Amino acid sequence: MKKKPSYRNNRVADQILKDISLLIQQEIKDTRLGFVTLQHIELTADYAHAKIYVSVFGSEPKISIDILNDKAGYLHSLLFKMLRIHTIPKLKFIHDETQVKGFEMSQLIAKANQDNSQNEE
Repeated sequence: MKKKPSYRNNRVADQILKDISLLIQQEIKDTRLGFVTLQHIELTADYAHAKIYVSVFGSEPKISIDILNDKAGYLHSLLFKMLRIHTIPKLKFIHDETQVKGFEMSQLIAKANQDNSQNEE
């Protein structure tokens, strides 16, 4: 059974997400990155690992995720200077496809409704 994250864990995860977002804007100057939005973070209870889910616009998602994962060590070192916690998590960036899947689902529903209205006529 999976343990529910603590309130402190949620606060630390939110702070890490805010700080990483700021660091990406200020420190990563790669033009191939595109417009990156941090969607969600999964932080382990011991703060050792963080999975950061990212959506990307204006660029190929795989390229942007590769750039972020290549810079993860650098972002980790900058995060270490910003946060006042004992353990700074190892960062792993993952492409978040929920928006794309949601858009596709909306299109399917609209098409089904359109087909249904044509059948009723």
